[in-house]
Amino acid sequence: MKVRKALVTAAAPDQHTLPLQQLVDRDGVDKTALQLLAEEAVSAGVDEICVVIQPGDQAAYDVAAGGDVGRITFIEQTAPLGYGDAILRARDFLGNEPFLHLVGDHLYLSNIDRRCARQLVDVARQHECAVSAVQPTRENKLPFFGAIGGRPVPQLTGIYEVTTVVEKPTPTEAEQSLMIGGQRAGYYLCFFGMHVLTPTVLDILADLLARPEPGAKVQLSDALAALATRERYLALEVDGTRYNIGAKYGLLVAQLALALSGRDRDHILTELVELLATGPTASAAEHS
Repeated sequence: MKVRKALVTAAAPDQHTLPLQQLVDRDGVDKTALQLLAEEAVSAGVDEICVVIQPGDQAAYDVAAGGDVGRITFIEQTAPLGYGDAILRARDFLGNEPFLHLVGDHLYLSNIDRRCARQLVDVARQHECAVSAVQPTRENKLPFFGAIGGRPVPQLTGIYEVTTVVEKPTPTEAEQSLMIGGQRAGYYLCFFGMHVLTPTVLDILADLLARPEPGAKVQLSDALAALATRERYLALEVDGTRYNIGAKYGLLVAQLALALSGRDRDHILTELVELLATGPTASAAEHS
């Protein structure tokens, strides 16, 4: 299985400007979130990237892509019809081959030399099937993520056969159908925002979108739940961390994570200590 193409979804009305945000990477270089996502994909061997955007956003995205603009194709999602529709907009670009999918509101930091996307693509190539990246996630975070149920693959640490997918499950749903042996109590395997998908997923999405319930928007999780019944589908517990830059203070947390894992760590720690010691909170405490 060769993964040559990547798809980034960035058209959601409340998230479409997030890839345009500026950060400082681990090497102290100013980059946009879009550039960081492109680097993640290229590290996994991807040659071409498609970004699904809102109408009217391409000029800003061209600028945000910087030197990566030559490898990126932009496709507009002309109406806000949901996540599944956004993915299907790229069907002609993707063709009949597997692809890497990243969400536009997440950034990823690996704990090892191989980036998160590289770890995921390596497993997909080895097992020649779809693989979703997952991360153990506390029960109170379940309303923000899709989650999987399944069973560990024997003799392979951190790899699971997926049997069930539920989008934003309740704790009761999770306890009933998503518990996996070996996980800490109160933790479930939730999506990392990164997948290697097969063309079967696009076929499933097309079928689901052809017969939606009135007013319903098709989610990727719907297609992945169906995928688990049709062909082998794995999950990989990636050695890294996802950062949702669309969450409250998400961009700040992601920037701190980048800085504290990079060359400017000592400088940032010094600045944080000084801020804690002399900032408004400290001054208020002294006068209380």
